[in-house]
Amino acid sequence: MTMPPSDPFASDPILPTDPEGLEVLHDREYRVRAWKVSHAELVLRGAVRDQKPPGLYTPEDVRPLTIHHMQVELRVRFPSMEIVGADVLFETHPHMSCPRITDHYGELVGLSIARGFNNKVRELFGGPRGCTHTTALLMAMGPVAIQSIWSMQASQSEPGRMVRVPGELTPEQREAAARSSLNSCHVWDENGEHVRAIRDGEPVEMPIPMRQRLVELS
Repeated sequence: MTMPPSDPFASDPILPTDPEGLEVLHDREYRVRAWKVSHAELVLRGAVRDQKPPGLYTPEDVRPLTIHHMQVELRVRFPSMEIVGADVLFETHPHMSCPRITDHYGELVGLSIARGFNNKVRELFGGPRGCTHTTALLMAMGPVAIQSIWSMQASQSEPGRMVRVPGELTPEQREAAARSSLNSCHVWDENGEHVRAIRDGEPVEMPIPMRQRLVELS
C-alpha cells in the first residue's frame, strides 16, 4: 500500500468489514500520536470522536453527525515520564456547560504517565469530576506513552541498530527497561518467563512484526 508522504502511518480501516443487513448506530474512534521533541521531551496528542450515521435523527440529513470531539495534548519529560504540560480542547460537545471542566485537567501536570497513571486519572477525573470521554481518551494515551519509551530509546540508538539486547545491559539497566511495562499484561507478569529472561540477561524474543519486516527486507 502506498501512503502519502505527509503521513508515515497506515490509514486503512482497522475494523473488520461491516456485517451485512444490520443498521449502523454509532461510531467512536480514538487516535493517539507521539512525537520526539528532544532527547529529554516528547509530546502526545490524542483525540476521541463520536458520530451518529446520516439520517438517524433527521431523515433528510445525508451527513454523519458528530456528538463529541475532544482533543488532549500532553508534554512529557523523558526518561522520568513526568507530565509537564497538559491542554484539553473540546471541538464538539453536546452541552454548553461541557467545556467548564477543561481547566481541571491541568491537574495532570506533575503526574507520571508511566506508573499508576490510570488509577490516578480515575481518582482525579472519574465520574462527575471530569468528562467521561476525555478521561477515557487519557486512559488510551497512557499506553502510547509506554510504547514511546521504546521508540525514544530506538531513536537515540546508533543509526540502523536495534535497541540493545538484555545481555548487553547491566542488571540495573535491565530492571529499568522492564519497569515501565511490568505487570501491564500477562506477558509482562513480574513472575513470568518473559520478565525473568530480561532480568537474567537471556536472549528475548524479538516482536513478531519486527521479525517479519526484517525477513521482508532480507
